[in-house]
Amino acid sequence: MSILPLSFSFLFLIFLHLPSVCLADIGTAAWYPPPYSPTACYGSDASQFPSSYLFGAAGEGIWDNGAACGRQYKLRCLSAVAAGSCQPDQTIQVKIVDYARSLVSPGRRPG
Repeated sequence: MSILPLSFSFLFLIFLHLPSVCLADIGTAAWYPPPYSPTACYGSDASQFPSSYLFGAAGEGIWDNGAACGRQYKLRCLSAVAAGSCQPDQTIQVKIVDYARSLVSPGRRPG
């Protein structure tokens, strides 16, 4: 038996037993005033919103034809336009309840 196949098998087994790896990506967050429904995931069902009211809309990258509905993601702020609104050492958990129709978040309309 050669060492190469044994080494490959050993490495493969190590990767199978590693805990799940966290993947991260950089995106844009925005805040919008109510009404928040209907949503693409749950329509007008008010119970879709978590009690923390930390929920979000998924962009095309994670939407997965609606499979993202109900998934929860941990988010961390890296920078912000408004001074003092970003706490880089804090994470929040959000539930996906809607589909973001564009990759670029549109600005809030005055009025």
